[in-house]
Amino acid sequence: MRPDQHDLDEEIRGHLALTIKERIEEGEDPTAARLAALKDFGNITLTRDSMRSIWRPRWLDAAEALGRDIRFALRALLRARGLAATVVVTLALGIGANAAIFSVVRGVLLRPLVNRDEDRLIYIRQSAPGIGAKNLTFSVPEIDDIKSRVKTVGMFGDFSTVDFTMIGLGSEPRMVKAGVVGGSFFDVMGLRPVLGRLLNAHDDGPKAAGAAVLTYRFWTTSLNSDPTVIGRTIRLGPRTATVVGVLERSVPYPADTEIIANVVTSPHHLGATMVTSRVHRMTELFGRLAPGASLEAARAELTSVHAAMMREHLEAYSAKAHTELSVSTLRDQIAAPARTILLLLLAAAAVVFVIACSNVANLILARSVRREGELAVRAALGAGSGALRRTLLAESLVLCGAGAVLGVVLARPFVALVSAYAARFSVRALEVSVDTSVLWVGAGLAMAAAVLLAYVPRLPSPYASAGLGLATGGVRITPGTNRRLRVFATTQIAFSFVLLAGAGMLLATLVSLQTARTGYDMRQVLAFDIPMSLTSLGDAKAIAFYQEATRRISRLPGVEDTAVGSFVPWRDAGSLGPGFQFTVEGYKPADGEENPRGRMRMVAPRFFAVLGVPMLAGRDFTADDRSGSEPVTIVSQSVAQRLFANGDAVNRHLTWTDPVFSIFGKPVPARIVGVVADVDDEHVVPGPALTIYQPAWQVGVAGRLFVHAAGDPYALVPAVTRVIREISADQPVERAATLEDVRAEVLSPERLNAFVFSGFAGIALLIAVVGVAGVLAFSVSARTREFGVRLAVGSAPRHLLARVLSEGLVIAGIGIATGAAGGYALAHVAARFFDHVQLPGIMPVIGAAAVLIGAAAVASLMPAARASRVDVLQALRSE
Repeated sequence: MRPDQHDLDEEIRGHLALTIKERIEEGEDPTAARLAALKDFGNITLTRDSMRSIWRPRWLDAAEALGRDIRFALRALLRARGLAATVVVTLALGIGANAAIFSVVRGVLLRPLVNRDEDRLIYIRQSAPGIGAKNLTFSVPEIDDIKSRVKTVGMFGDFSTVDFTMIGLGSEPRMVKAGVVGGSFFDVMGLRPVLGRLLNAHDDGPKAAGAAVLTYRFWTTSLNSDPTVIGRTIRLGPRTATVVGVLERSVPYPADTEIIANVVTSPHHLGATMVTSRVHRMTELFGRLAPGASLEAARAELTSVHAAMMREHLEAYSAKAHTELSVSTLRDQIAAPARTILLLLLAAAAVVFVIACSNVANLILARSVRREGELAVRAALGAGSGALRRTLLAESLVLCGAGAVLGVVLARPFVALVSAYAARFSVRALEVSVDTSVLWVGAGLAMAAAVLLAYVPRLPSPYASAGLGLATGGVRITPGTNRRLRVFATTQIAFSFVLLAGAGMLLATLVSLQTARTGYDMRQVLAFDIPMSLTSLGDAKAIAFYQEATRRISRLPGVEDTAVGSFVPWRDAGSLGPGFQFTVEGYKPADGEENPRGRMRMVAPRFFAVLGVPMLAGRDFTADDRSGSEPVTIVSQSVAQRLFANGDAVNRHLTWTDPVFSIFGKPVPARIVGVVADVDDEHVVPGPALTIYQPAWQVGVAGRLFVHAAGDPYALVPAVTRVIREISADQPVERAATLEDVRAEVLSPERLNAFVFSGFAGIALLIAVVGVAGVLAFSVSARTREFGVRLAVGSAPRHLLARVLSEGLVIAGIGIATGAAGGYALAHVAARFFDHVQLPGIMPVIGAAAVLIGAAAVASLMPAARASRVDVLQALRSE
């Protein structure tokens, strides 16, 4: 049994009393005997501590000592509130940003999917990089060939994205993005229902009843998690379907759909074109590896089968397209678009953390210089280097712990911001929330920073001749300390330069995108989505609907003109793939070349006038260009100049030659009746575009309404909606926006890129400015005597002002040069791992350098002004 503190004290008192008694008996004076006994015994406190260390583990003593040091650090920092607040806030920004971004990275890239046996779930993609088609999708005959030949994949699931007009579930007619799937899809994906059941093999075939499954997000957000939704009937286009289940919360891929329905709900999927045409591609393909099969084996077999399939059907695969097949796990496929940007964000956050630690290290180093007298006294009294380092560690732990707590608090809004940003690249980011990983990351970063900061200051030697002298006068900076202060400040400038140059590049890109001329009337043209189902394309009723709608809307007050088309600029980009092959009268491609590809757009009369696109030659479409009349077309200026001598295209003929048109029979040449100016409706930075316009009344395809307003365009939305609903009560009217706002929405990713990275750069710049100002301010305070001597011997105050300013500018200049060299080297290393790595242009680099030089000059002004106002007598007397 271990004795307690009282027993130990009694034993010490008894030992001393016995020693005193023996000395008195030997004839010594009682007072002298007591003093001699105490001298022989030694320090009672140290003896008591030594005896107590035998009773309990050493780590307990170390913890108790650290606790005392922490209490001392708290009292000391309360006397230096400004320093403590600066350090805590600086660290909080670095820790909060890193914890938030790590949470998003973990949620998007590392967290497993809810799909059963997700490591066996694969995604198969067909692409054509030669014509810019990243995802060519598959046709039904291609999928049938793959299913019949591949053995390493046990099950296949197909998914087609379709926009349905949905009526039901208590809402007005609206467009929903839906998935049309076969009965095996959910088994392949390994998903479960939270309500009802999912689609299965019984839901396959043309005679099956229409059935639909609601996605979890649609059920919770639009239907408030209504449990009575099962069994309700909805209308999807011309067909009806019964809601049979609600899908569990999962990653919506390949599209963020609201409903997933069986094939019978889409008449287009049951038609001959879909079933028999090898070039009619609109289906995504998933698979589940067969037992014992590896991803590598499946990839090799699928690639081999795909190559054989292309050799057997050369007419369906353009040689220029370089059609290829890729196979990956579903999780890698989902995470791939977000991986690069998230790693860049993580790198940016790490840079901010390094800058924050460098700034804090400067402050701690400056504080330790002021405390060298105190530390020297401790060392002289017997404190070892471990005890002194523990004192510094305790102070660092207090500061970093407080920074971590504030950082974790800041991480919550940071996570929301970064998640919204990353959701553009991966839908998984929408599911990220603040969890315990934020706490662990915050604690880990705080501990790392505390240990680093504890070892930044130099410990005084108890044997140094100036050791105790440090406590007798002003602050002096040793050459080593001065070098470390400047290295830390230079590091902050260097990393800040890298972030500022990157943010400047993004801002310059954004400005060039926003100021690019589009060729459209942006402000006064209002665009609506007025979609028709696939089964209505070319239907006389659909054409009559659009004609009546434009006629009535044109009569509304405030409407100058109206037209319909098939494509809203920029918003519908990519919806028709890489374009279609065509040829023109008299054109012959060079040997080894294929016919050119052009964008096909359907437009009604007055379309070009409404959108402000000038007609360069010929005429516009008219009401006479309808079904049964002579096939006509209008081409863009690039088509005329590239394919016709002298650009004379009017009254020449154009023919579609793309294999996809074979489903409509033999292509019929169309006479070119007009040439219009180039407008690029796919890219926000316009370029030459081979665009062929066909008359909507002749081919029967529209879906988009354009209204040219005399005043405020948005004031017309209720009236336009009312007119359309009067013509057809079940017609959806959606996504009303001016072309200016459509383009702004398309530019939002670039705007958000610039905002996020500019935010990081701004934080880094602020911290760096504080760091430079702190270094110079401390340098001035430590060199007060030097400045006094200089003034005493005749140096002008302006010379001191210039000297301190130049020191700040030198620090900034070295930091900029280091950042430029490091950033250049880093970009070349990153280019080995990431595609599309770009170096900023000369203007962003010059801009970043100018901002840092200016910030360094501003940060140097106050210390420089203080140096120039030094009182000579007081400075000389201070030593």
